[in-house]
Amino acid sequence: CSIVHYQSRTDFPMPELPEVETTLRGIRPHLQGRILKSVTVREPRLRWPVSEAIYALRDCPVVALRRRAKYLLIELEHGQLLIHLGMSGTLRVVDMDLPLRKHDHVDLLLDSGKVLRFNDPRRFGSVLFQGGDQPHSLLQSLGPEPLSDSFNGQWLFARSRGRKVAVKSFIMDNATVVGVGNIYAQESLFMAGIHPSRAAGRISLARYQALAEAIKRVLAQAIEAGGTTLKDFTRADGQPGYFAQSLNVYGRAGQPCVQCDAILKADRHGQRSTAYCPQCQR
Repeated sequence: CSIVHYQSRTDFPMPELPEVETTLRGIRPHLQGRILKSVTVREPRLRWPVSEAIYALRDCPVVALRRRAKYLLIELEHGQLLIHLGMSGTLRVVDMDLPLRKHDHVDLLLDSGKVLRFNDPRRFGSVLFQGGDQPHSLLQSLGPEPLSDSFNGQWLFARSRGRKVAVKSFIMDNATVVGVGNIYAQESLFMAGIHPSRAAGRISLARYQALAEAIKRVLAQAIEAGGTTLKDFTRADGQPGYFAQSLNVYGRAGQPCVQCDAILKADRHGQRSTAYCPQCQR
């Protein structure tokens, strides 16, 4: 099949890593080891047009499911499906005869009689296909996974030298580390005691080591809790996540700091509001 290359865009809000990981863990038991019998596309006009090769998929063994950055990857014998939830996308494993809901755009029919159904009211998600063994162009040039051994304070320190960009923007750059979105960047910087506006190149190795550990801890806690409750996100089983109950700074500007009672302030980085504590974060 022919391979279509897509240019990445960054002007859409994205689901954050714990939400994607939660979805992956919810759907994996229903897909891994099954046979993908066919694919039904009702609305191909998503963030990018649904890959034409998807229409011809028949009787494909599902070898594995994994996550890279915020993409869900369904590994087949001769390629992979890439699914991105966009702003409002959800995946449900349902019976094939379950009545359709509005915005049910794509169905993956399995040999179990179940269907992996992709619903996306805003159509900022994507369902793409990459044939062969090469990674899709969207997955190239990505930084390390934040929970991997290759991501650490030394990596952040080395990449940040000479950089004047705010540290919050620096750690949200997918070339630095993948999956650290707006919510978890704020929470990690608070845990590490680092002001979000500080220039990335003016932070010491010791403080980057603390920040790397904070990122790992915050994301691991969020994944364990099922992801942050966002307006349009529900887990694969239909239940919202619960990590939002323990957020320390995100969305709390003007309220007292949970550590020192100082009033949280807000700056803007990349057109996004950033809450922080003027006393605890330097």
